[in-house]
Parts: sequence; structure tokens; C-alpha cells
Amino acid sequence: MIDEILFTRQGGIGRVTLNRPRALNALTADMALEFDETLVDWAADDGVAAVVIAGAGERAFCAGGDIRALYAALERPGDPLPRDFYWHEYRLNHRIHAFAKPYVALVDGVVMGGGVGVSIHGSHRVLTERSLFAMPETGIGLFPDVGMTHVLPRMPGRLGLYLGLTGARLRAADALYCGVGTHYAPSARLDDLVTALAADPGDVDAIVAGFATDPGPPPLAAHRPLIDRCFAGESVEAILASLAAEPGDWAAETLATLRSKSPASLKVTHRQITRGAGLDFAACMRLEFRLSQHFCAGHDFAEGIRAVVIDKDGAPKWKPARLAEVSDADVEAYFAPLPEGELAL
Repeated sequence: MIDEILFTRQGGIGRVTLNRPRALNALTADMALEFDETLVDWAADDGVAAVVIAGAGERAFCAGGDIRALYAALERPGDPLPRDFYWHEYRLNHRIHAFAKPYVALVDGVVMGGGVGVSIHGSHRVLTERSLFAMPETGIGLFPDVGMTHVLPRMPGRLGLYLGLTGARLRAADALYCGVGTHYAPSARLDDLVTALAADPGDVDAIVAGFATDPGPPPLAAHRPLIDRCFAGESVEAILASLAAEPGDWAAETLATLRSKSPASLKVTHRQITRGAGLDFAACMRLEFRLSQHFCAGHDFAEGIRAVVIDKDGAPKWKPARLAEVSDADVEAYFAPLPEGELAL
């Protein structure tokens, strides 16, 4: 067995390495718990001036949570993993958001789901030419979590709602445009960046800025007027109607993408992001924990994992199958308090 997450010291920095390269560094409950406990220690350690996190291998920073393990647990009624995983993951997300020292995420490769949660809440997020961001949860019958209830409604215009509903994939220039990253640097220079940070961790802003370059113009900017116009709808149905009325391939492709997602996930996500605009980060995480447990108890999450990850047939059978069959009461039930207890932060 290899250590799935590594904690080392280099000069004045604490280094975190997500060390499951064959699994695209997917995050497990044990990794999240150990990471959270280490950040508590490093926050109180004057010898650690900053934290740097990276993923092992060249393919991914972290492609998300270990949903294969979650799927197996969902198949076993009463298994504690669906609660334990989200409990530890969301407490870690909150810890990173509140971390008082510089936290530098080297987002080199795929970053989705849980990987976004251990990067986007840090003070510095360095993207590279290999970065690929997405929150694809509506396509597996879930919702954009790991603190995205707070992040997405605070993106420019309606970009957050667009990303949360569609699960659109972004390269570095677009991810910077949306606020996912703070800097861009070539992947070949990341080792030098870490060396520089270890030597002088008291000047993180200047050092990271010194390695930053321009990734070029963001292609998504050309579609911004359409996104802001169409995703201003007060319901998922209104958004689909607006896209259907727009000419051009991009609107048609976006419409087709939305129609492939879980209807329940779409409606819950729309309400989640709308509510998140008025909540602080801790309240967002508590809301997400409620959502996570209700989704784990339902049909679409397990079915989405089966179709996309397990059987890979790409043909999930959503229940309900149509937006019209998801009532306001159905949506509100996902936000209901949990009899077994709420997330403690």
C-alpha cells in the first residue's frame, strides 16, 4: 500500500501531495480526514509559513472524490461511508477557506469535483497548459458541491449558473476568466516555483506573480452575452426556453447538454446556486451536507455513477425523467434538515 496523501516540509512550506496517480488522485474519506488534521497542526506551527498542494503524476491534480467507493457503499444499505465521506470532505473545504496562511494550489492537469474543493478555496490557484476544470455533477445525478454553493453565484454575470448546470469543461484561460484560478504558469516551471516558495515563503504574492504568464484570451468571453441573457431565467425551464430561442450551434449544443442531465439535479442546483448568493461559506457547507445526504438516499446519484463510471454505457435512467415531473416540493425536500444531525464546523 502506498500512502495516498503525503505531507512533507521543504524550507518554510508544508507540502501536500495527492498520491493516487492511477486513480487521477481521487480523494477518499481517509485522505480528507488526514488532510484536515494536518492543516490544524500547520496553522499552529510557526515553522510553516505557507502550504503548497499538488497532485502526483502528469494527468491530474485531482479528478474528484472516489465515487467508485461511494457507489459500492450506496449499494450496501446502512454503510456509513456516504455520510463519513462528505462530513470529512466538507469540513476540509471549510478549513481551507478559513486557513489564515497562504495556500498555493498547483492545479496541473484535470481538476474536478473534490479536486476543486481542495484548490479553489485557497489564496493562490496556479493553472497550467494541462489544466482542465469542470464541475460535472449534474451529469451523475448529484449537484456541484465542495463549496460551489458559495463560489458559483459569485462568479461574473451568470457564469456560475452556466458552469454548475452544464458541467462545462474549461481550459486555463477560461478558468482564469471565471475566477477558478488566480495565476497561470507553464507546468515545466512548477518545480522552480516550489523551490522559490520554500526559500522565501514570506513573499508568496510576489513569487507566484513572478512565475505567472499570460494564457491567452478566454474563448468563453465570446459567449458571455448569451450566457448572461439565457441563464438569467428564474427556472431551469426558462433557461431551456431561452436557449431554444437563440440561433447558432453554441446555444443548441448547450441546450442538448442540459437535456442530458438529471432533471432533479438541474432543479436542485438552480435553487442551490440562487440561495448560495445570500449565504456565508459555513452556511453553504451545511446546506451542501444536507443535499449530499438526500441525494445519497435517492435514485439518480447511484444511477448516474453506474452509467458514467461503472458500466460506462452513458445512458442513465433518471427518475423522474422529465423536468415537469420534478415539483417544487420535490426540490425543497432536498434542503430539509437531517434527522441524524447536521454538519458540524
